[in-house]
Amino acid sequence: MIRALALFALVVIGSAANAQSVKLTAEQIRDVLTGNTAIGKWEGVKYRQFFGPDGITLYAQDGARTARGKWRIDTAKDEYQSIWPNDADWEGWFVMEYAGAYYWVSKSTPPTPFRVQEGQHLVAQ
Repeated sequence: MIRALALFALVVIGSAANAQSVKLTAEQIRDVLTGNTAIGKWEGVKYRQFFGPDGITLYAQDGARTARGKWRIDTAKDEYQSIWPNDADWEGWFVMEYAGAYYWVSKSTPPTPFRVQEGQHLVAQ
């Protein structure tokens, strides 16, 4: 019995040690985001962001008006990109998956976790 428990513990520990982050491809990012809402915290503030199939994105933070921007997938870079009314250019992030959670990743921000809820779960103000 003790031997079986020790073996089970080694398998569990080994499985956790082998968990790796995976950078999503352009197609995977499109599948995860299109028509769905990302929910998380950005710089400590809760947010929800909807990704419309028409390329429109709505971003709502607690206590602020909903912002409307555009989003797209850069297939050459395998990254999500967005542009907002006051932006000069598109900004991109990789989408990573690790242990069942998604993360926004860029050169200028630390990995930021989010979860995805199917469908639109915010209303533009």
